[in-house]
Amino acid sequence: MKPRHIAIIMDGNGRWAQQRGLPRFEGHRRGVEAVREAVRSARELEIPYLTLFSFSSENWSRPKSEILDLMGLMRRFIQRDLAELHQANVRVLVIGEREGLDADIVKLLDESESVTKANTGLTLTVAFNYGSRAEIVRAARRLAERVARGEIAPEAITHEAFAATLDTAGVPDPDLFIRTSGEQRLSNFLLWQLAYAEFVFVDTYWPDFNRGHMETAIATFQARERRFGGLTKRSSA
Repeated sequence: MKPRHIAIIMDGNGRWAQQRGLPRFEGHRRGVEAVREAVRSARELEIPYLTLFSFSSENWSRPKSEILDLMGLMRRFIQRDLAELHQANVRVLVIGEREGLDADIVKLLDESESVTKANTGLTLTVAFNYGSRAEIVRAARRLAERVARGEIAPEAITHEAFAATLDTAGVPDPDLFIRTSGEQRLSNFLLWQLAYAEFVFVDTYWPDFNRGHMETAIATFQARERRFGGLTKRSSA
């Protein structure tokens, strides 16, 4: 059975460029091409949900010139690709903090969601200016405020109620998590949502990630027995 939802940390753009004696910007630019390839592959492989970690809330510590390059790439990606994504029936969701972002970036993010909100094909979630701990704190604060206003009782805060307050409300949890570049950590990405996902770490740098790599990761997922904390069929026999 194929995964319903794949989440990817797109890692290794800078190292890809460094290996080739190219500026980091070129690695990020080629990384955008890999995003297009991943979206196309997910559609062709009939994966209903794809989530990509585009820009972490911790990435603001990078050099200002690199941040400006990344923001410029985000602007160009939306301006160039939104019409094509809409035509392909892709629904775009953006998770993460928008407060503090440039007004034109916020406008583009809002537009990408509003234009595609009625689409019924692939749901592409872009984590932009996103950090999972901050997302969890925001959700906890919202629920605490509702309790303080008397709208809900404390015992009404269940797993389901908490998940419905996260940025990803309405999107099923990922089945398969992929991280490129050989690094093996979550980096503050979807800490709640990845509780029972299968993890696949790929040595390939993100700019070289293609449909073949996605198919291999899916095959690895399919070969595993998902128990969700229960027993295997063999051990329960």
